[in-house]
Amino acid sequence: MPGYLAIVLHAHLPFVRHPEHPKFLEESWLFEAITESYLPLLQRLEDWWRERRRARLTLTLSPTLCAMLRDPLLQARYEQRLDALITLAKTEIQRTRREPDFHPLAQMYHARFTAARKLYRRLKGDLVQGFRRMQERGQIEIITTGATHGLLPLMGNHPPSMRAQILVARDQYRDCFGCDPRGFWLPECAYSGDVEIFLREAGVRWFIVATHGLLHARPRPRYGVFAPVMTSQALAVFGRDGESSRQVWSRTEGYPGDPRYRDFYRDIGFDLDFDYVQPCLPCPEHRGFTGFKYYRITGNQAAKQPYQPAAARQAAAEHAQHFWDARLAQVQQVGAGLDRPPLIVSPYDAELFGHWWYEGPEFLDQLVRRAARKPEALALITPTDYLAQHSTHQVAAPAASSWGEAGYYRVWLNHENEWMHRRLQPAQERMSELVRKHPRPGHWQRRALQQAARELLLAQASDWAFLLSAGTGGDYARQRVNTHLRRFHTLHTQLLNGRLNRSWLATIEARDNLFPNLNVRYWAAA
Repeated sequence: MPGYLAIVLHAHLPFVRHPEHPKFLEESWLFEAITESYLPLLQRLEDWWRERRRARLTLTLSPTLCAMLRDPLLQARYEQRLDALITLAKTEIQRTRREPDFHPLAQMYHARFTAARKLYRRLKGDLVQGFRRMQERGQIEIITTGATHGLLPLMGNHPPSMRAQILVARDQYRDCFGCDPRGFWLPECAYSGDVEIFLREAGVRWFIVATHGLLHARPRPRYGVFAPVMTSQALAVFGRDGESSRQVWSRTEGYPGDPRYRDFYRDIGFDLDFDYVQPCLPCPEHRGFTGFKYYRITGNQAAKQPYQPAAARQAAAEHAQHFWDARLAQVQQVGAGLDRPPLIVSPYDAELFGHWWYEGPEFLDQLVRRAARKPEALALITPTDYLAQHSTHQVAAPAASSWGEAGYYRVWLNHENEWMHRRLQPAQERMSELVRKHPRPGHWQRRALQQAARELLLAQASDWAFLLSAGTGGDYARQRVNTHLRRFHTLHTQLLNGRLNRSWLATIEARDNLFPNLNVRYWAAA
């Protein structure tokens, strides 16, 4: 075998669920990702299975994402969203009937949304079960990540919090998929040596680090990023390949910037009469994305040109061929100096494929078909598959790193969000204190302890620090952190005083209802 290619798709969204509102803007993050990324991926997996094409992809399904995908309220709201989009598509077909550039696109969206609803109903709204079936068939390997995607190295001064993020995720994975995860996606690929003992406790076998996290390992890895190293905790560490990452991620040279592709930001939610698009807006009071986008990226021209699906599909086929040829050349060049077949690990956010890059699923489809035609040239593989074939590895200690800007933790710890961590630290210590003081809690005490743990976990999510740092959605992120910490401290006081407000507790349990069987003993000690 000349070489291997591991495509890793990281699917994660923060837990957003607001039953207190009939419609909530940030819930659209989930709905858009289902329509544009998760359902298309499932459909492609089903197509490959039916055509007997082996597509060994690795997929992270984060615990918060799984909780939302399985939630009956969000499932019902998503189907209502699809119904509204199909209704709008029918209206758009009529509105554009004399516009030859846009009428076929309205028909395309009607067909797309109708097919999404058909698949969603066939799955009975349970995408998690659909992905589980694909794993059991051997099409994909599903891995997990931190319970709420908390940045683990920033919990180094409170090891029980780090441990809880990992073990709660392990437990939820068992509940969703009926087995233990073999791989673990470090949130934001952020690594420090502290995480390893808890990954080992969770039964994890491998994880991925940023390119420099492996290249700067001690001793220096003799195979670079083209083979894993083994840590002192007997965990395999795979490194992200820089070249394949740039070809997809780079703002300047990445495939998604091709002028033939659909423009993400130009949407009829901003272009057409407000009253006309209002029923399909994520927030009825403000303009926003509907998913109906009629223009292509076009380039640096002031005026956007109409989107042409056939040209975009051709671009996706060309880029898949270019990506495939580049990987073949890469393994041939690198493999000449190695005593084993090189492994190229290419991790991406799953939402890039379909949501941000509309033609991304087509690119993946074309890539898998090329791999199926020439498996002897470059095999699609998962990290677990690789470890099964190669059991001897160099022992090394990776370097502290992340895949964020500047390569470390600056995105999640800077002047915009450092206040979060100052407030999280005492809450983390109080959580351990509560667990130690209630070794044998009664029914209501147990429920209060579990809810306090949920509030802390939700406040720890790396998404809030990222939004604050990016300057987008900062008000919502700030409100979420403050709300969860306020609830946590209220529960802390009530538990210590022995006076629980049971009706209020039941209300917040129903509002943030993830991890129903959460084990609070994980905070007792590390």
